[in-house]
Amino acid sequence: MNALVEAVLAQRGRERNALVGEGFADSGDETLRAVRARAAYLGEHLAAAAYPHVGLLLENTPAYLWWLEAAVLAGATVVGVNPTRRGPDLRRDLTHTDCALLVTETRLLPLVADLGLGIPVLVVDSPGHDEALAPFADADPPARLPAPETRLLLTFTSGSTGAPKAVVCSQGRIARAGEKLRAQYGLTEADTGYACMPLFHGNALMGLWAPLLLAGGTIALRRRFSATRFLGDVRAFGAGYFTYVGRAVSYVLATEPRPDDAANPLRLGFGTEAGAVDAARFERRFGCRLVEGYGSSEGGCNLRQDPAAPPGAVGRRGSGPHDDLAVVDPRTGEERPRSRFDAAGRLLNGDEAIGELVNRTARAGFEGYWRNEEAGAARLRNGWYWTGDLFHRDADGWFHFAGRSADWLRVDSENLAVADIENILARWEAAAAVAVYAVPDPVAGDQVMAAVEPRPDAAGTDVDGIAADLGRFLSVQPDLGTKMPPRFVRLVPRMPVTATHKTAKTGLREERWDAVGDDTVLWRPYRRSTGGELSYRVLTAEDREKLAALFAEHGRAALIGRNQVPPP
Repeated sequence: MNALVEAVLAQRGRERNALVGEGFADSGDETLRAVRARAAYLGEHLAAAAYPHVGLLLENTPAYLWWLEAAVLAGATVVGVNPTRRGPDLRRDLTHTDCALLVTETRLLPLVADLGLGIPVLVVDSPGHDEALAPFADADPPARLPAPETRLLLTFTSGSTGAPKAVVCSQGRIARAGEKLRAQYGLTEADTGYACMPLFHGNALMGLWAPLLLAGGTIALRRRFSATRFLGDVRAFGAGYFTYVGRAVSYVLATEPRPDDAANPLRLGFGTEAGAVDAARFERRFGCRLVEGYGSSEGGCNLRQDPAAPPGAVGRRGSGPHDDLAVVDPRTGEERPRSRFDAAGRLLNGDEAIGELVNRTARAGFEGYWRNEEAGAARLRNGWYWTGDLFHRDADGWFHFAGRSADWLRVDSENLAVADIENILARWEAAAAVAVYAVPDPVAGDQVMAAVEPRPDAAGTDVDGIAADLGRFLSVQPDLGTKMPPRFVRLVPRMPVTATHKTAKTGLREERWDAVGDDTVLWRPYRRSTGGELSYRVLTAEDREKLAALFAEHGRAALIGRNQVPPP
C-alpha cells in the first residue's frame, strides 16, 4: 500500500477546498484533475530520460503542489530548487541532480536563462504551458502506480560545509513522517495548515503538506513568507496549524502588537529553532503553542516531542520504534556522561557531557545522498547514523540541543553549548534576534562572539546605551557561566538568514569582529569592571590593531588574516 498515492487519489469528488491562497480556492476534485494532467505529461515526457527527475523552480503557488502530487502518481522525482541560488551554484544544483525537465515561472525564468542547461523548460504562466498540457486535460491516473520505495524527493542540505548535498527521500519516508505528525497533532479534514515556509524545504513538505494531504485537510499558501501578513492570512484562511523554521517566529513577533492579536484560529505551530524565549512570547501574544522538534534533514534521527519535557530539553527518545539514541564522543564513540545542572539551571559539566548525537540503529531512516557515496558513508559509520549535531543528555534521559558541529565553543579549555548562550541572550528585551558563534582567541582556543539585531526602540538606539544595558542584563543572569559572556557583540541592522530563515552564521564567523558597513562591534575588556558588572564598549581601530599584534605575538596571526584589520 502506498499511502501518498492513496491520499492524492482520495481527492476525487471532494468539494472541500484542498488549496487556498492569494486569489484562489481549489476544491479537492479540481486539484486532482490538475494533478492527473501533469502526471500524464510526466509519464510521457520523462519516459526516455535516464532519471525521471523534474526540477521545480517555483514559489509557493498551486502549481508547485500540482506538480509535486503529479510526481507521486507518475513515480517521478521532484528536485526542489532554491530560488535564492544563482549562476554556477544554481546550475550545479540542477545538473548534479540529473534534472530532465525544469518547471518554473516567468518571474524566475531569468535565473536560468543563461545557464545552458540543455533540458526542456516549462513556464507555468505562459501560453506554451497550457498548450503542452491540453492533450492530457482529462487523463486518468497512471495504470501502474508507484510503490512506497519509489524516490519522490531530492532535497538539498544547507551547504554550510561545502556544496549542498541532495538527500534522497522515498514516498514511503514522506508518508511515514506525515502520518506521525497527523496522528500526533490530531489533524483532520476540517483543518487548514498555513504554508508560509518555502515548499522546496523539507519543513513545509514533511511538516505540513504530507500530514494535511493524509488528513484530507486544506493547505493555505503564500508565495513568500511575510511577517506583516501572517496574522491576516491565518484569519482569512481559518488556519489552525502552521510550520516555521529559524527566525520566522521572531519576525512575526517584531510586528506591531495589537490588542486583538490573540483573536485568531491558530492552535499549534510546529518547527525548529524558534527558541524557548520566542516560543513563550508567541504563545502569550497569539494564544498559540509552538512545538519545537528536532530531526535531521536526512531522516536518520528524530526526537519525539514530549509536552512533559523540562525547559531547554528537546525530547527523551527517538520517533522510530527501534531508535537507540546516544550522545557520544565523536572521536571514540564512547557515550558521554550525563549532564548536571546547578540550582539556577547552569550546565556544570559541559566539557565532559557535550558530544555528538547518534542513532545506533543501523541506517535508521537515512536513504542516502544523490551521487555522493562518500558523504553518505560519513553519515553511516560503524553501523551508526551520525547527526553532526551537538547535544547533552541529563540524568533523566532528556536530550538538550547544544549547537551544530560547527558551533562547538572551547573557552579556557571548557566546552560550551552555543544554544545555551543564545537562549540566555534571547531573554534580553533589547534583542530582536541573536546568533552566537566561536571566534579565535589570541592565545588558545576560542572566544564567544554574538551578533545581535537590536529592537528599534532598544535603549533609545544609542550605542552606548545598548552597551550599558547589555552589561547590566548579562551581569544578573543566574545561569550565565563565567566563560559564557560574549567577548565581542556585533550589532546588525538585520540578522543574515538563509532562504529558509535559518541564521546564516558562516559569513559572520568569517568576518569575526571586523564590522561590515555600518555595523558596530562592542567588546568586553578582559576583566570585570568595578562593582561586578560586565562592561562593554565600542571596539575601535586601535583595539583591532592591538588584537592583531597579540595574535602575531602568539603565532596565531593566520587565524584572523592580517589584511582583515582596518587601518587606524
